[in-house]
Amino acid sequence: MEHTDNYLELHYIQRSNWLRAAVLGANDGILSTASLAIGIAAASNLREPVVLATIAGLVAGALSMAAGEYVSVSSQTDVEKADIVREMRELRDMPELELQRLAEIYEKRGLNKETALTVAKELSEHDALGAHMRDELGINEISQAKPIQAAFASGLAFTVGGVMPLLVTLLMPLKNMEYSLYIFAIIFLVILGSLAAKTGGSSIKRAVIRITFWGTAAMGLTALAGYIFGVSIG
Repeated sequence: MEHTDNYLELHYIQRSNWLRAAVLGANDGILSTASLAIGIAAASNLREPVVLATIAGLVAGALSMAAGEYVSVSSQTDVEKADIVREMRELRDMPELELQRLAEIYEKRGLNKETALTVAKELSEHDALGAHMRDELGINEISQAKPIQAAFASGLAFTVGGVMPLLVTLLMPLKNMEYSLYIFAIIFLVILGSLAAKTGGSSIKRAVIRITFWGTAAMGLTALAGYIFGVSIG
């Protein structure tokens, strides 16, 4: 049998929390700033308004993304903490009933009644609260909400994503800049989708198609809105 003592099994789910926040932030950064820049570029013959509007959108968007993510994840944390406190109280006041609940959970997962009760007793002796958090409440170290981590990842990712369209407004010719912004935004989205899929261990092709499709749809709807309100792109 092959020796596996030094083998470290890799699971990508451990990256899910910060990866979700980072991809969402970067995607929003690219789309928001690119869409804003496209609208201003189509309506202006000067570079300065385009650049200033893009910078303003970048700063406001990054702060908004970080704050929104922090508030959202903090709400989840509050719910988790309340459940943990309630579980601690129940373990203190009615330990036998809680032991039975834990055994029933294991029994539903396929263990026979005696084995389920034995497992519940042994886990409870080792760490009763941890066992109930994991198996009754569904809270574990991987899935537990981390507001500061999520806020930082979202804000930083939005900034990185938003800087890319900003560079286009600074470096590309003013004439037909809206088309340059669109093309580069799609390229950035493809790169983002590929990196996210590789980091998460999922299908790169599927991620690229998904992020490119929705990015194109978002910018297309932005351009359509501009036409409706009398802003000509082209």
